[in-house]
Amino acid sequence: MAKIVATFGVPHTPAFPALVARDGPDCETARLYARQRQHLEDLKPDLLVMFDTDHLNTFFFDNLPIFAIGVADHFQGPNDEVPHLPMRELASNAAFARHLHRHAVEADFDLSQVENFAADHSVLVPLHFLTPGMTTPVIPIFISGHVPPLPSARRCFDLGRAVRRAIETWDEPMRVAVIGSGSFSLDVYGPRIELGLSYGVPDAGWARRVDDLLREGNTQALISEATPAQLRRAGNVGGELLNWIAMLGAIEPRKPDWLVLQSQYGHGYGVWLN
Repeated sequence: MAKIVATFGVPHTPAFPALVARDGPDCETARLYARQRQHLEDLKPDLLVMFDTDHLNTFFFDNLPIFAIGVADHFQGPNDEVPHLPMRELASNAAFARHLHRHAVEADFDLSQVENFAADHSVLVPLHFLTPGMTTPVIPIFISGHVPPLPSARRCFDLGRAVRRAIETWDEPMRVAVIGSGSFSLDVYGPRIELGLSYGVPDAGWARRVDDLLREGNTQALISEATPAQLRRAGNVGGELLNWIAMLGAIEPRKPDWLVLQSQYGHGYGVWLN
């Protein structure tokens, strides 16, 4: 029987590989990822399941599923331009992904199956820091968090619950870590950033509120407050919080083992150990 050994909330800012290469392992970003990597190395998971949001690189307006799962034994990434991050081939697990897909559909989720795909920085940047060798198989589950209409926070949480149940019905021993990848408040090349910058944090108060609710283990309040209107106020990629909410669905609601907010970037790092 498979079991979830931990869940991780991570950012995926595409500038971070180059930033850490420039500033070294003692910079804040490097230290926060390193702390998560140590937990992951201690746990030795056999498989990673990652909720992420594609940035119109894997999908586009002509084919934009609300929920999709990558089903392959290998895939490549990043399929966008990420400084200091070359294209890599990543291991996956097609059989396990088909198992997740089947159980999600049986739980009334219209989860699209994608077999020929590459992933962008939302998958590759966290893995670059958490699993530098990228030898642990990873299954991406894509949540449409950028292009309205977005799925509801409740629906994403319930998807995480369905994925948890599916993992637990796998009939062979498997240690699984679940990851939620994204920001709380962020505008990228949008109308609410400073002139000359490529990104900004339009709702720092919301990022702090998310941090508070996560620290309290108050998942239900987070779901209730993460309305479509609030996610729009949080920036044009504020819907990435839905990946964290799906990740929270994979665990029993409780306080994190550790959580750090990087308010200047509008995101955080968290670990929930089982």
